[in-house]
Amino acid sequence: MQPIDRSTVWPYDAQGQPGPFVYQRYAHPTGAEAERALGELEGGDALVFGSGTAAMTACVFALCRPGTTVALAEGAYFGTGVTLKQFEPWGLEVVEYDQTGPPPSAADVVWIEAPANPVLTVPDWDAVRAHPGVVVCDSTISTPVFLTALDEGADVVVHSGTKFLAGHHDALVGATVTRDEALKQRLYDARLRLGLSAAPDAAHSLLRGLKTLDARMRRQTETAAELARRLEADPRVLTVRYPGFSGLISFDVADAPAVETATKLIRNMTSLGGVTSSMESRYRWEGDRIPKGLLRLSVGLEDVEALWADLDKALGPP
Repeated sequence: MQPIDRSTVWPYDAQGQPGPFVYQRYAHPTGAEAERALGELEGGDALVFGSGTAAMTACVFALCRPGTTVALAEGAYFGTGVTLKQFEPWGLEVVEYDQTGPPPSAADVVWIEAPANPVLTVPDWDAVRAHPGVVVCDSTISTPVFLTALDEGADVVVHSGTKFLAGHHDALVGATVTRDEALKQRLYDARLRLGLSAAPDAAHSLLRGLKTLDARMRRQTETAAELARRLEADPRVLTVRYPGFSGLISFDVADAPAVETATKLIRNMTSLGGVTSSMESRYRWEGDRIPKGLLRLSVGLEDVEALWADLDKALGPP
């Protein structure tokens, strides 16, 4: 790991000309290295941002204008819809659609999530590829270990790098990746003018996380698949959603608050994607858009039997 460069400014050269780094908001060495590493994994050009929401906001400024219609996947991370709707007074139209089928034909931008958080549906990629609009894919849960969305028809990939990419619940960071040079420039311009850059420490945490990403994701997937299998066979569980990869499971129970507060090893807290398992009721944040009994479980690196023993006790008597 290269040292963190926390400089906010760098000197011009002997001729008074700017070098590759001038002012931290424009770019900085730690961020540039994180962008190189993520871009290599995704097969495109990456930019890092101060959060996933910051990356999402840059996409709006780069892709939309008054009158633009964004078709957003139903059940996608609720913060995406909340953020997009902030732009409705400026003429952005947001419509939700079932991403397991074709997007609305009139949409200018198709915003999918692979898979959607927390309902864990996956997009109909054939329908996405056939659509003439610009495609944004939030690949936070898949990560490039399980999906290179640019190969599947996406024009821009968005990550909340806070989650699986950084992987340790210690960095607020986001990213975009694209293969379109002009689009990358528009995203960069939005980042620069709106002050959406990632700080060096967050970029360093992202860079560290990328080095272990493949190993972590495969371990978390193996554990999550086994837990999903056991939950699905358990009569105390009403519904189980698991796409077959990554470390996120959602399942419904009769009394979500009672279960989420009864675990010991699994932490009752928000967010996801860390090496420590966490679980929470999403109804507290999302209300009636999801089932009241839905619990979102983010599987970490703990032993599968220890995690199951914790869940089994929390679920209560059969």
